[in-house]
Amino acid sequence: MLTKRIIACLDVRSGRVVKGVQFIDLVDAGDPAELAKRHAAAGADEIVLLDITATHEGRGTLLDTVRRTAKELFIPFTVGGGIRSAEDAAAVFDAGADKVSVNSAAIADPALIDAIGRSFGAQAVIVAIDARRAQGSDPVGEAEVFVSGGRTRSGRNVLEWAREAEARGAGEILLTSMDADGTRAGFDCELTARVSEAVEIPVIASGGAGSAEHFAQVFQAGKAHAALAASIFHFGIADVRALKQELAQRGVPVRLPC
Repeated sequence: MLTKRIIACLDVRSGRVVKGVQFIDLVDAGDPAELAKRHAAAGADEIVLLDITATHEGRGTLLDTVRRTAKELFIPFTVGGGIRSAEDAAAVFDAGADKVSVNSAAIADPALIDAIGRSFGAQAVIVAIDARRAQGSDPVGEAEVFVSGGRTRSGRNVLEWAREAEARGAGEILLTSMDADGTRAGFDCELTARVSEAVEIPVIASGGAGSAEHFAQVFQAGKAHAALAASIFHFGIADVRALKQELAQRGVPVRLPC
């Protein structure tokens, strides 16, 4: 059985890590390079850095922040936000990223997935999907993709878009439940399972992590290949090392830190 990955996420605005609830009410959580180093040392399998205002502000990724963070890491490092072309992706890779995550720009021009995949390989392309069910209660099949940091409806169905992203060469899907994001009430296991069943590529669950039980649920009932969290790690609510030890005791296959 493949090991399940625990990923620490750094949502960055103006060079600082921030975190809110359902994409609003953001508060400062610290320096991205320092937090990345801390989470990696605690046993995180990967780090994801998302420049959450790059698209909304119409600018490129903060490459200096990417470089500073990459220097602290010896585990896979994914960067997203403001990547609109294969050339933008190349600049992020040159700054130290191992993978890139595309979201709004891929919805606007799905051929972006093909272009990055052709240049750098499918393993380097993650398609991020910010999903919302109206009031959190719509059937999973009606969940909609949101763009521009969760500000704008795309009109695209989550399951259909996940399938298209895979067909175009995405190596992974980063699925964030906007309804659960920052609530610490648990992942949307139903939505995660449906997306995992719809595609053959790995699905990373995001949004709602609050306890080891939530991680176990999304790996088992949600069929996720990896699970991502932010605030519970940044604010000391959970430690990656302790989380993995508890998951192992629950029978979830994880890579235990030395």
